[in-house]
Amino acid sequence: MSLRLRDKSTCNYDQISLGEVMLRLDPGEGRVRTARQFAAWEGGGEYNTSRGLRKCFGLRTAVCTAFVDNEVGHLIEDFIMQGGVETSFVKWREDDGIGRSVRNGLNFTERGFGVRGAVGVPDRGHTAASQLKRGDFDWDHIFGKLGARWFHTGGIFAALSESAADLTIEAVQAAKKHGTIVSYDLNYRPSLWKSIGGQPKAREVNREIAKYVDVMIGNEEDFTASLGFEVEGVDHNMSNIETDAFKRMIETAVREYKNFKVAATTLRGVITASKNDWSAICWHDGQFYESRKYPGLDILDRVGGGDSFASGLAFGFLEHDDPQLAVDYGAAHGALASTTPGDTSMVTRQEVEKLMKGGNARVVR
Repeated sequence: MSLRLRDKSTCNYDQISLGEVMLRLDPGEGRVRTARQFAAWEGGGEYNTSRGLRKCFGLRTAVCTAFVDNEVGHLIEDFIMQGGVETSFVKWREDDGIGRSVRNGLNFTERGFGVRGAVGVPDRGHTAASQLKRGDFDWDHIFGKLGARWFHTGGIFAALSESAADLTIEAVQAAKKHGTIVSYDLNYRPSLWKSIGGQPKAREVNREIAKYVDVMIGNEEDFTASLGFEVEGVDHNMSNIETDAFKRMIETAVREYKNFKVAATTLRGVITASKNDWSAICWHDGQFYESRKYPGLDILDRVGGGDSFASGLAFGFLEHDDPQLAVDYGAAHGALASTTPGDTSMVTRQEVEKLMKGGNARVVR
């Protein structure tokens, strides 16, 4: 069964995302607590998918977000522009001088190595994106007049504030009205939901959003925490969840949400912070599709690997409307993105397709 994608000739955009984009400050091989210098990147769970689709796969993408109109805001904008993602929907907020009422988000992130796990220290209170609200974007213009084939957002943005949650619901409803495919990454983060009602609020919001989702992305823990699904025999304390556990979870979820056309996740076996077993699985139209397995994948920077999976998955459907190719593109793109620093992908479509076909790491001359 096809996803019934809109004709690309009638749409200005292949994909649009809604989410917060932060300035990532990366101490490289060191630690945040002892760093004397940081590399700067941009990153945000929802935006990263637009960046991957544009930079790696060459599609037309844009991001809906907000920044404070100051030097930090324009630095993040410059990163986005370097990635080729359109910024015409960015909302600019007046700088109050010290960030008392509104500011740009920062994310201090160390990569981890071996037995030391990656650590993220977000500094995103009172950000411009978290203050976005219903009515800030003209969705009928964006999805109707301009046109987009695919819309992506996720549980990280929805958790930033009550207004962000409400805006997310408005956006997915509008996308569905105009025939745009909606993908959503559950990405459950207890720390983000804590201040606006905790897990009960997360389930209330995500269960409403889920009514309008075509492509649901998340692991079994996300489905349980965000949507309330419980499946016997699943131990959420395990670091390596079996493929069968995800299959049972999805079979339960799609019985309630018959609008789900695709459900997908990465499958990570954490050996150390710098070595993971890696693969992915996708459900579509009653059938499961599994990617090639990448055992003992060497990880340089795990942050953004799941977002690169999501963008590869979307590309497989947008370009080929093929679930097997979609999960294969997603798994290969996510694996390669984990080999470079920063939240976003630095690889090419050719490298992704080479890896999908079993290519190795021999030197390219």
